[in-house]
Amino acid sequence: MIYYVLEGHELQNDVQTMIQVFLANRHYTRTEDVTDAEITVKSEMKKGIASAMLYRRGEEVSQWSMEYDETSLTDKEQKRIIKRTIYELLKAETGIRPQWGLLTGVRPAKLVSIMLEEGKSDAECMAFLTEDYLVMEHKAELALKVAKAEQKILQGNKPEEISLYIGIPFCPTRCLYCSFTAYPLHQYKNRVDEYLDAMFRELDWLAAYSKNFVMKNIYIGGGTPTSLNEAQLERLLKKVEELFHPLEANASEENMEYTVEAGRPDTITREKLRLMKEYGVNRISINPQTMNDKTLRAVGRKHTVDDIRRVFHEAREEGHQNINMDLILGLPGEDAADVRNTMEEIMKLNPDNVTVHTLAVKRASRLREELDQHDMTTAEMLEAMLDISAEYAEKMGMEPYYMYRQKNMVGNFENVGYCHPGKEGVYNVQIMEEKQTILAAGAGASTKTVDPETDRIERVFNVKSIEDYIGRIDEMIERKRTGLPQGGNV
Repeated sequence: MIYYVLEGHELQNDVQTMIQVFLANRHYTRTEDVTDAEITVKSEMKKGIASAMLYRRGEEVSQWSMEYDETSLTDKEQKRIIKRTIYELLKAETGIRPQWGLLTGVRPAKLVSIMLEEGKSDAECMAFLTEDYLVMEHKAELALKVAKAEQKILQGNKPEEISLYIGIPFCPTRCLYCSFTAYPLHQYKNRVDEYLDAMFRELDWLAAYSKNFVMKNIYIGGGTPTSLNEAQLERLLKKVEELFHPLEANASEENMEYTVEAGRPDTITREKLRLMKEYGVNRISINPQTMNDKTLRAVGRKHTVDDIRRVFHEAREEGHQNINMDLILGLPGEDAADVRNTMEEIMKLNPDNVTVHTLAVKRASRLREELDQHDMTTAEMLEAMLDISAEYAEKMGMEPYYMYRQKNMVGNFENVGYCHPGKEGVYNVQIMEEKQTILAAGAGASTKTVDPETDRIERVFNVKSIEDYIGRIDEMIERKRTGLPQGGNV
């Protein structure tokens, strides 16, 4: 347990997230006074001096302070100063030098994008990251490269364009690291069609609403959408075609990106691959996470590396020409040699995009509950793994095009999407940079509206429970009717 105290300010989130960078995967509790626990961090601002103090069992052992100008202190600068004091305090205490410096948010490239939009030069962007926010140079260069790649996609946005997310919250088993809204299929197999019936009602409403817009991207995610059987998957694909016409859009010049997370190879059949192609799906994800059988078994996957190879080749044979593969670095028990083996195997398959995640220990995951039972990767090892993945992405002729970060990531690193030129996952960029309205249907799905004039963002949430979603579908639709701009006109 890590305790922290605030005095002279109320930036609780900034304090806690900065502490988490150095002292990850603990419980964090705010208190009014220094405790006699093993560690308490105090963050203080008063009379032009910001300080961070470290206490062990109630006794102060170190502190770091800096002066600031009270007359010109902006909210942004106050946050930076508070983070800087904790950063310097805990860097000295732990010996850790976080590669992303003071940046704890999920979108490190977004800051650079804003600066580029303001006309700032590459050098100014680099200086801002490395000097003001203490980001290491190679990470700042990555952020700049990704921001430019994202800009190329986002500059084509039009105010009338929107996207759609469809959530299928079923999986054959729950992976060790998973925290998504996902339910074991064997427990809910008798309710899948009932779930689809309810979701189709929500999709009917969203289709009526979206007639005033141009649908640019459709993303069916989960869970594992291909955990549906062939008949259920065809029901879903047929409904999407009936309401949103992806086949018609891609026969014209509208060019709709239509993605299905095929996900786990143990849920994919050749018939499902054929159906997806038939109904106009033009991007799929086949997600091995690792190409090492021992790790697949350890994290709860019920398939082998050979299954991944077989399914990938079947997808190519069925005509799928845009295949993404997700990988996770830092899985329990893996080292740099395992990651190199994974990247060698991925290179042989030659997918169109690869998304490299670093393991995040999420609160709702089984891994968080069993943390003491697993040999976790160190930050130094993870850095080597990231270097290996970047090396192989370059060998495959891929460039980074989007990036995001999560809380509780091992080593406080990043997730990066790489792709061959022209194979960018456009939906990924839209959802990450929050420049386009994304409607969402299904249990646990979150609709996000973006005002293109002001960049103001509003959210409309669905309940997570399958039972609640089915039983309260009228309420989910009503939430959108009252929460979406002009929703009451549908």
